[in-house]
Amino acid sequence: MLRSAFHFDLPQDLIAQHPAPARDGARLLVVDAGTGRWSHRSIRDLPNLVPTGSLCVPNDVRVRHARLFLRRAGGGAGEALLLRSLGDGAFEAMVKPGARLKPGASAAVVDPASQAELARLDILDTLPEGLRTVRVHAEHGLDWDEIDRIGRLPLPPYIEHLAEAEDEARYQTVFAAREGEAVAAPTAGLHFTPGLIEALTARGCGWHPVRLHVGLGTFRPMTAERLEDHAMHEERFEIPEPTAAALEPVLRDRSRPVLCVGTTSLRTLEGAWDGARLARAGATRLFITPGYRLRTADHLLTNFHLPESTLFVLVATLLGLDLAQAAYAEAVRGRYRFFSYGDAMLILNARPAR
Repeated sequence: MLRSAFHFDLPQDLIAQHPAPARDGARLLVVDAGTGRWSHRSIRDLPNLVPTGSLCVPNDVRVRHARLFLRRAGGGAGEALLLRSLGDGAFEAMVKPGARLKPGASAAVVDPASQAELARLDILDTLPEGLRTVRVHAEHGLDWDEIDRIGRLPLPPYIEHLAEAEDEARYQTVFAAREGEAVAAPTAGLHFTPGLIEALTARGCGWHPVRLHVGLGTFRPMTAERLEDHAMHEERFEIPEPTAAALEPVLRDRSRPVLCVGTTSLRTLEGAWDGARLARAGATRLFITPGYRLRTADHLLTNFHLPESTLFVLVATLLGLDLAQAAYAEAVRGRYRFFSYGDAMLILNARPAR
């Protein structure tokens, strides 16, 4: 299929620049993939919308302060987005301007406001897909804790402000683990409060986190015109033993519904499930496109995504392209808020293969 089939018109003013006043205050478009019908609800209605006894699978990864602002040797500005640690202060990274930050180059890591130097960054090597191996030399160590001290949250490029105090609190789920090296939030999880989770568990729903280290595979735009020519970047995942123990018998006998909280959780389960067991750790390049039949999830909670993105392709796979386009057109007519800080969609009865 062609990427252009997944285009839709999105007014710029529907791109949410800030979160809703309350985490669970977002609107919710509920779409039944089986009947093609939809309704307008709110996130607070979620416990009454998902089937009683569902197993909820969120992504509990922590977003790191992986965006580093640079001052190059000649005084020009630059940036590095650290994607994953390679150990000993080395990281896989996106850098810009790539033409100026080649192996052998060095730059200061600076505070974007004061321009005070916080650390040094060396470009070590060129990797596939235009990435770099870099090494950070910082005062208090070489791990993610130090990166969190000197970097900024990597807000998506469509959010037009640098990370602020509000973002420090709201661009992180309330259930995020201390571990992880995500460079984007699992945004469906941003809507949850402890009270909402308690309401779900009171209705017999389980809460079983997985962890996908969100990277380029999730948010890199498609440039190829044909879907089959788009190569997903590899993303690592872990599935804790208690989660696997709860999910494996259900995935084998389909005895309870499974609700994935976000596309990253869905891709983790689909990538980890071999029909009998879940891999406890691994990596995935899974691109869910029309014709793919889900093997794990029955329902999906997700935010509204970019036109012609891999995530909208995923939504269209679950709903069918015509219904996905109609539902998104309804969201635009209803002035739903889009993307990371926006409203949400609950896809029911995505009809995984039995």
